[in-house]
Amino acid sequence: MPDYASLYRKAFEQFRARALWNKRVLDHPTPEDALVIARALRIEGDQQARRLAEQIEQACRASH
Repeated sequence: MPDYASLYRKAFEQFRARALWNKRVLDHPTPEDALVIARALRIEGDQQARRLAEQIEQACRASH
């Protein structure tokens, strides 16, 4: 399973313009930062974005 940081970067690569236009990319995101992005994907994104949000949430839980 990919780690939360790589999924965080993937979110910005795929959904910056559509769902993360008001978020800033961090060089070293924490699990909490990644969860903020997951929430934005769920609210602003489409079905594909919501699936990525779920993966980010799972990776954050696994990192603890």
